[in-house]
Amino acid sequence: MDALRLKQILEEVKSGDLPVDEALSSLRTLPYDDIGCAKLDLHRGIRTGFPEVVFCQGKTDEQAVDIVKRLAGHHTKVLATRVAPEVAGKIAAAVDGCTYHSLARILVVDKPGEKPDHAATDGRYVMVLCAGTADISVAEEAAITAESMGSRVERSYDVGVAGLHRLLDQRDRIMQANVLVVVAGMEGALPSVVGGMVSCPVIAVPTSVGYGASFGGLAALLAMLNSCAAGVAVMNIDNGFGAGYFAHLVNR
Repeated sequence: MDALRLKQILEEVKSGDLPVDEALSSLRTLPYDDIGCAKLDLHRGIRTGFPEVVFCQGKTDEQAVDIVKRLAGHHTKVLATRVAPEVAGKIAAAVDGCTYHSLARILVVDKPGEKPDHAATDGRYVMVLCAGTADISVAEEAAITAESMGSRVERSYDVGVAGLHRLLDQRDRIMQANVLVVVAGMEGALPSVVGGMVSCPVIAVPTSVGYGASFGGLAALLAMLNSCAAGVAVMNIDNGFGAGYFAHLVNR
């Protein structure tokens, strides 16, 4: 159950279309659904504003399909991350309303008529930047996550510090953003540069892109944690989902 469904139940009780006993029965639904391989948190949407998100990496295909299908039975929107193409195909065959974003490896289930309410953010937007083309998959994970939650998202990719004129070309859009997600691998310098330009929060995301001494993103992570620019918060390596989720909370 999510906040939209709860509001619908209360409206139906208020109008007299739903008897109180039936409404009470709906509200007595267990806060989680134990399906053996997982305990699905059905009330997370009411508590936090967005339903439980499915992390598909490491799950069997059958587990991923079953979990998404069960959640789709309770929520108007379901988000699944780190979804391999073959798993996305199996989920789409079992669940209506699926959209798969292959670059972000995100699958979104939207029931008919349910679209993000961008008006809820009053024109404010999240802007997602990434340093290089190799970082786009993580950047898109952040962008699709924030969009799915209801934020307007602007993008500008391949604007790394090796060619600062590309970044400065986007200055007007960057300065008007409500919150920025800045994704970079290699030495991870881009968030510090952006953090020195803007007055809004910057969410830095290190990626595992880079040669051997980047240590799978550790070099970028440490550079971002040691940023001399104020107002920069740092996510875990390759955690575009976490950045997009947090950016939406800031934007909202």
